Amino acid sequence: MENAQLINWDRLYELKAEIGEEDFAEVVELFLAEFEEALQRLSGAEPVAELANEFHALKGCAVNLGMSELAQICAAAEAGARDGQMTHDISQISAIFHRSRASLAQAQA
Repeated sequence: MENAQLINWDRLYELKAEIGEEDFAEVVELFLAEFEEALQRLSGAEPVAELANEFHALKGCAVNLGMSELAQICAAAEAGARDGQMTHDISQISAIFHRSRASLAQAQA
């Protein structure tokens, strides 16, 4: 994932334009909270095949917020889970999420 862009700023600004300045912060917080909740569910011991839907939802949140690297790793994890394999470490996905979140927070400050 070295070449992956952490945040797709164009997508993030597009989202901001779509929903308006006023609602943007609330929507970002909602997506981030959903992502945190999904990460907690993934930390449980579910059968790998059932994790594909969680990774799919995480990928959607990441795409909506322009979190490019996170979306890519979630897409790969989703594909692996659909094949019955756990191909990515949840702690790695969590670390990328927290780096992306920090980057968003810094940009909003």
